[in-house]
Amino acid sequence: MWPVMRYLSYRACYADALFVSALRRSDEPDAEQVRRAVAAAISAFGAPGCTELVAQEFGDHPETAVIRMRWACMAVREAFGDPGSKPGPALDTPPGSGRHAAPARYMAGAA
Repeated sequence: MWPVMRYLSYRACYADALFVSALRRSDEPDAEQVRRAVAAAISAFGAPGCTELVAQEFGDHPETAVIRMRWACMAVREAFGDPGSKPGPALDTPPGSGRHAAPARYMAGAA
């Protein structure tokens, strides 16, 4: 049996769940409706089940699946927030630049 791949983000899992839910874009759902639909889909199918249904839909109807997944990703971002907008340390900031404390191993040759 193949190992189960873990989601890299909760947003991917939630987008899959919203994708397979009964909620439709034409319903113009608010954030609370999106959160309830995600919870219901994960409860009904489990995260792996949601992913399987998404894969099946992309295989059967790729043209419409792309449009629905775009909507699902956007709706999840709006309902659950965008973690990319939160401040945090920059990953590309060079050590010792003053933005964060650099580990000693980076500073060994600096003096």
